[in-house]
Amino acid sequence: MAVNVNRMQPKFFLDKSRVIAKLYRPREDERVKNVLNRIMSFSESEVQSILDKVIENFSHRHKNIWRIFDRNFNAIKHLIPEGVHLSDSRRALIGASFTNEYSIQAAAFFNPSIVPHFNQHGLPDGSLRFILSFRSTGENHISSIEFRSGVIDENLSIKLDEVSRFAETPKVLKNPTYDKHTFLMKLKEMNCMDYHVNEVFSYLGDSFTLSELLASINLIQKREVSLTSAFEKTISDIKWLAESNYEIQFSFDQKLSERVVVPVSSNESNGIEDARFVKFVDDNGSVTYYATYTAYNGKSILPQLLETKDFLSFKMITLNGKSVKDKGMALFPRKVNGKYMMISRIDGEQLFIMESDNIHFWNEHKLLKKPEFPWEIMQIGNCGSPIETDEGWILLTHGVGPMRQYCIGAILLDLEDPSKVIGVLEEPLLTPTEEEREGYVPNVVYSCGALLHNDHLIIPYAMSDTNSGFASVPVKELFDNFKMLK
Repeated sequence: MAVNVNRMQPKFFLDKSRVIAKLYRPREDERVKNVLNRIMSFSESEVQSILDKVIENFSHRHKNIWRIFDRNFNAIKHLIPEGVHLSDSRRALIGASFTNEYSIQAAAFFNPSIVPHFNQHGLPDGSLRFILSFRSTGENHISSIEFRSGVIDENLSIKLDEVSRFAETPKVLKNPTYDKHTFLMKLKEMNCMDYHVNEVFSYLGDSFTLSELLASINLIQKREVSLTSAFEKTISDIKWLAESNYEIQFSFDQKLSERVVVPVSSNESNGIEDARFVKFVDDNGSVTYYATYTAYNGKSILPQLLETKDFLSFKMITLNGKSVKDKGMALFPRKVNGKYMMISRIDGEQLFIMESDNIHFWNEHKLLKKPEFPWEIMQIGNCGSPIETDEGWILLTHGVGPMRQYCIGAILLDLEDPSKVIGVLEEPLLTPTEEEREGYVPNVVYSCGALLHNDHLIIPYAMSDTNSGFASVPVKELFDNFKMLK
């Protein structure tokens, strides 16, 4: 008996009109100064005339274009000679000149993940409010994270909240706070522990800000008679780690569908890819939303962790340890036997399970499952965090078969010992249909996370790395079709 999979409405299609306004800054200061000199040469009336045309053409495309211009002016104002008086209009024109629009969905809107919303008030019985995340991919295939929200009722009908026509980027906090113990542990994992590190951190408390860290580095640099290559490498590693662990903040007047998490650090300069969100409930009942994602700099990948409680403030955190490799890590929604647990694919081919006492460090891993069936002959991976049921943990998987066709399947893990696979599906749940197989990457269905609602799996999934949709699966039928293992 095949599992009854219902492909649902709505579907999500890429929208090239969704644009953000980004800082555009030529690398060479000389070019920036040349632009500034041209703007300085205009009369006030010319400045106003040029600015009026810019506002007419672009203000309706952005929620607060003046705030954007001010932000980008501040990014280059240090190159303006001191004592030069600038009118508000000239400041705005300078900001506009160093701004460009970027279409965040120009290439794709895909690889969704779904979690219960933190606000479930005022809903009818049997309904659930949810948050969806998507990988939005634009020019040069650079990926960001976008959000949508909605309600699924007791009959599995989905109603999406209205999507704002605006898309906005967050404020990057200039002076984030770090935990000293965790920071030093990360440096140790990087094999960056010498007396220079001890010197730098001897001036810092148990928690410290970025400005305090840089002040400590500056103090020691001034004391050094000559800067050795070892010292310079240590300082470079410390600054790299600080840059890679940062915080962003959206404002309260930015709706959820307006918030776009864009690459900030050099690790993710070419994309924040495939965020797998999970609602994590700690032992004390506190809730944190985590997402593992792949940071890509154009040459190499780095698994990272995103943390938020309200989808307004986000921390982007490095993951460390010998087990932190390859793509597709997915965190369990709670500790199991006192340990954090994660599904991963360390070798790019097989599924592994990891455990740790510290969510930032992963050094223990164990093989969970090898490719077994024809539809996963090339490799297998996860499709998001495991989902807890009384019978065990349902883990959605993806398998890559002949012609690199991606399908979505499922396995069942033991509830008390998730390192044991106790059930498998011999056939996939979702295989690309004719309507789903055409796109940026043909023949692919893929998900970054599902949830359980009214005895059904609700699976948001991507179609050929271009668009996205929903599917529902009756859990009873899923269990009836599992081949149970001894």
